[in-house]
Amino acid sequence: MDGLNEPAKNLRRKPPGPEALPRQAQRARSARQAGKRSPRALLLLCLLCTAVFAFFAHGAEPVTVVIEGVSGDARKNVEKALELPYGLVKDGKVERLWLERFVRRADRKILAALEPFGYYSARAAVHLENPQPDVYLIRVSVEPGPPVIVSDVRISLSGAGAAEPSLVALAKAFPLAKDAVLLHESYEQGKRALQTRAQELGYLDADYSRHEIRIDPDAKFAQLTLVLETGERYYFSTVTLEGAPDYPDDYVRRHLTFAPGDTFSYARLAESQLQLNNSERFREVVILADKEKAQDRRIPVRVLLKQAPRRSLRPGVGYGTDTGARFALRYRDLNIFNRGHELDTHLFISERLQGLAANYIIPGAKDIRTFTSVRINAQHEDVTTYRTRLIALELARNTSFGPRRDGSVYVRFQQEEYTIGLQDASSRYVLPGVRFSENRYDNLIRPRRGFRYALDLRGTHMALGSTTQLLQLIGEAGHVLSLPWRLSLATSVRAGITFLSDPLDEIPASLRFFAGGDQSVRGYAYQSLGPKDALGNVVGGKHLFTGSVELQRALFDNWAVSAFYNAGNAFDSFADVRLYQAAGAGIHYFTPVGALNLSLARQIGVEEPRFRIHFTVGFEF
Repeated sequence: MDGLNEPAKNLRRKPPGPEALPRQAQRARSARQAGKRSPRALLLLCLLCTAVFAFFAHGAEPVTVVIEGVSGDARKNVEKALELPYGLVKDGKVERLWLERFVRRADRKILAALEPFGYYSARAAVHLENPQPDVYLIRVSVEPGPPVIVSDVRISLSGAGAAEPSLVALAKAFPLAKDAVLLHESYEQGKRALQTRAQELGYLDADYSRHEIRIDPDAKFAQLTLVLETGERYYFSTVTLEGAPDYPDDYVRRHLTFAPGDTFSYARLAESQLQLNNSERFREVVILADKEKAQDRRIPVRVLLKQAPRRSLRPGVGYGTDTGARFALRYRDLNIFNRGHELDTHLFISERLQGLAANYIIPGAKDIRTFTSVRINAQHEDVTTYRTRLIALELARNTSFGPRRDGSVYVRFQQEEYTIGLQDASSRYVLPGVRFSENRYDNLIRPRRGFRYALDLRGTHMALGSTTQLLQLIGEAGHVLSLPWRLSLATSVRAGITFLSDPLDEIPASLRFFAGGDQSVRGYAYQSLGPKDALGNVVGGKHLFTGSVELQRALFDNWAVSAFYNAGNAFDSFADVRLYQAAGAGIHYFTPVGALNLSLARQIGVEEPRFRIHFTVGFEF
């Protein structure tokens, strides 16, 4: 009650308001106020009406086209045919004479726009209306009629390539078959595909000596006739290299996907140019093939190069939930001894991992994916689960097995000291192995479709001088499926199996399996999942399985959001497998050197689920 009465204490005497005046005086006062306001109010009202009228007058289209009787792609083609020519409307006003001329010719444009969709008996009525001054309406009424049906398809090949299996198969699978609607786009696609394939096979002069579409007078049926003359096949002749004096001739030629005598192909020229550009040894690459200089259908090729600096020093900084803050320094020399040999050294320092790696690569003569490498690695890793120090030397021979398939044999010599739980130990082993991988992603940084898989089989024994014996098979695979609405579905799996092993305490930390982290089961800390000892310390396992499903939605050019599900664990026995699970959402930003990823994951299937943020960002300068 006090609060309600408080304003009464502060009342001051005010002039009497309208409510205190007699009713007649109020009417007189209101009239005087209205008289004072009326000119200003009327002026504002006039200005507002003028602005509204100007807005609608300006926004109204002087010419509108209304189309009835046709839909889909055929309608879109008609709309495109009836786009007003430039200059018909000037400063919002229509040139009446030019508009009438446009309308008189519109029916022919409409019929021509319908023919690519098989409508050869269509009718069109076009009327020009003038509902108000300077505003016109073009009303179009279309009767497409029945489409023309293909009654016969005759495709023949002649010339030296007439018996090529792929050409014969394309001719048989021509997009337009008997009883199909005559669609010009399908006809042109099939025609173009047949000629392009012939040129890819080296028949550069391939052309149609006859290409006809015959439509009967009643516009009901059509006959297609195509005769492709392939001509003779062309081949690669000599290859001349210019502009790379510091590199051996055989080193540069290993980047070429063709050799003298091979069937000529423009696709191989483009692939060779891409490989030379990606080698990072040349700042400019131009490959010229002059058909006019061919002799006996053999085309000479010139490869024009400009060398790039052979040495580079690049620092990098970043942060990852698994590694913490990190710094890296990379030094490369791409032409040791002027033989095309490569030295790649990498110093990396982070909160949990420090090391130095050097890789020396001796290129092979076969292609760019054939080489011999010698790698030295010294590192110290200290995470919650274990601490390890090792030094390793690996010799490997890598070779290609067709496009995007690589295999290698290797042997690793390693000395390691490690602490896991209450165990402090050291190991020494000689570890030979074989690797095989295939990568079919359309983009290595941001794949939108494709797949990849890799297998690694390795083992050791005391007879080789090792302190333990084991045989391990490690496999991983990933697949990206492109979906409508800029969606993509990424799935991946990683598994490891250890056979013929000694007791777990004889296996060094680097050969045990752990799960958890950015690249494993998000929602759990890095390397925090696996079998435990009597005191509850995670000590790693003999086997591993992790899997991931992620639905990603692209945003703008470089952004994406995602929802994911992860499951996995490391274990010692297949009879007692428990998979830890997590799900969450993430946001991603893609740069030319890699992706920046931020994700929030929640544990699933545990009594007290926790959230965990995973973040990776890194730049190399």
